Amino acid sequence: MKWQLALNDYQLYLKIERGLSENSVDSYVRDVKKLTLYLEDNRIVISPIKIDNDLIQQFIYEVSKSINPRSQSRLISGLRSFFDYLIFEKYRETNPTDLIESPKIRRKLPDTLSIDEIDKVIASIDLSKQQGERNRTILETLYSCGLRVTELITLQISDLFFDEGFIRVVGKGDKQRFIPINTQTQKFINFYIRDIRSSIKVQKGFEDTLFLNRRGKQLTRVMIFTIVKDLAIVAGIKKKISPHTFRHSFATHLLERGADLRAIQQMLGHESITTTEIYMHLDRSHLQKVMEQFHPRK
Repeated sequence: MKWQLALNDYQLYLKIERGLSENSVDSYVRDVKKLTLYLEDNRIVISPIKIDNDLIQQFIYEVSKSINPRSQSRLISGLRSFFDYLIFEKYRETNPTDLIESPKIRRKLPDTLSIDEIDKVIASIDLSKQQGERNRTILETLYSCGLRVTELITLQISDLFFDEGFIRVVGKGDKQRFIPINTQTQKFINFYIRDIRSSIKVQKGFEDTLFLNRRGKQLTRVMIFTIVKDLAIVAGIKKKISPHTFRHSFATHLLERGADLRAIQQMLGHESITTTEIYMHLDRSHLQKVMEQFHPRK
């Protein structure tokens, strides 16, 4: 079996059977391509069925000289997934990455903003400018619903179920979830649709897209990052923040106020509860309060 054929089949498997997004598929395939490039550069001719642990170990060792531990860990994980696929399809019986240990990575806690800092950023928006109301609505939606950037820019008007108090979000792997939305954010969105969006000439194909640029098309991820970065400067926020900071702050503030971790997991769209558990490390005082309130030996 040749590498390119195996990669093509693997790519289809990731898209169709695992339902991963284009970005995720590209990332997994890129990991394997790094290995094939290494083999080519070193004139090593071997099929994906025959490659063994020693050769993979040699590749990881060489690559580790130029990438950080986090990237190294990600690469090993990507290769492990590829060879697991070959085992699944019965091309191999063993995974040559099984004996390779990923480097220990210090878990990085996400940056968050306090409620006052979020209010400062939103208050710094110039509402007299054409895009002011839109930008305020964007940030209110990001924070009140804990959305990822891609989820925000692809949000559709038909995804708004305000009578029921929810919005429908399409997350990673095209998985849908419903997130509660508060009445204040609903008012901002309704005002934006009625008084701002209605004055924009919507381009074909974007009739249902909620947030539009001046040309009537869907906003880009880069544009959202730029909006947040510029507003942080105006607000005098010294922290390094991004649109994802509002998502982290959403989860942290809910947890601080006693929200159930499982409910936060569902709203964030995390596949595993362990991903959500990182927020437990952000506020030790919250853990103390939970202990005092619920432990039988308090």
